[in-house]
Amino acid sequence: MTPHDHTFETHRPRLLALAYRMLGSRADAEDTVQDAWLRWRQADPAAVRDPAGWLVATVTRLGIDRLRLARTARTDYVGPWLPEPLTIDDSPGPAGRAELAEQISLAFLALLERLGPEERAAFLLREVFDYDYAHIAAMLGHGEANCRQMVHRARERLQAGRARFPGVAPERHRELLARFLEASASGDREAIVGLLHADARLLSDGGGKAVAALRPLEGAERIARLYWAVARRVPAEAQWRIGRVNGEAAGLRFLHGQLQMITTIVSDGDRIVEVLNQMNPDKLRLH
Repeated sequence: MTPHDHTFETHRPRLLALAYRMLGSRADAEDTVQDAWLRWRQADPAAVRDPAGWLVATVTRLGIDRLRLARTARTDYVGPWLPEPLTIDDSPGPAGRAELAEQISLAFLALLERLGPEERAAFLLREVFDYDYAHIAAMLGHGEANCRQMVHRARERLQAGRARFPGVAPERHRELLARFLEASASGDREAIVGLLHADARLLSDGGGKAVAALRPLEGAERIARLYWAVARRVPAEAQWRIGRVNGEAAGLRFLHGQLQMITTIVSDGDRIVEVLNQMNPDKLRLH
């Protein structure tokens, strides 16, 4: 491995982390980092004074371009689009570092869809990767004042539709998830309503390849009725396990050893305010 190659490999994990948060797709993130690698191979090492900055800027610009194309394609997507998990672990055990799990939870990544491509990039570079505004401005080709405004707008938009409530202990989160999975598997409408916030929302991503609600479902009663009906159609052989998705507790439903659905929740510590069901088989690959 040449020193040039070694430099890239040293920064690959950080580049992949940025690309995944920008795109919400493991496959797209890997493709973006590969495109950056090809550009790195063609670059003159002597002309690159700051390899880390050069690589992050390249991945950022490539990610913005890919995100614009993805958003156009997602207008034709069947039903709600939810992020593709980066890691799926079907074994129980302690969750990963809480801060990291929150940064890449499916709920947080879905919330980032509210932001425009450059706004999303600026927010992530500042709030997650801790770049100063001078660096962000250079990467995005905007003035520092404009970048500050983009990050400010992003914070406001995310706060307005905040899907996560800071301070919910992982143990409490897991408890609510386990109770919800038990109630939904049996179709216990009363128990489901008791666990959900009155204005709770359900999002299901089937991608046209699995039976799923084609629109968001809002309201505890409506969600409970849906699970009551679904419970009567799910094969008796289906099994639920609590595992981890992107480091956060998640429900995993298996049928004959095949992962069929991932369920994650968002709570305020008392009730569940959002349920996310990932059912698209293209996004359900165990790791």
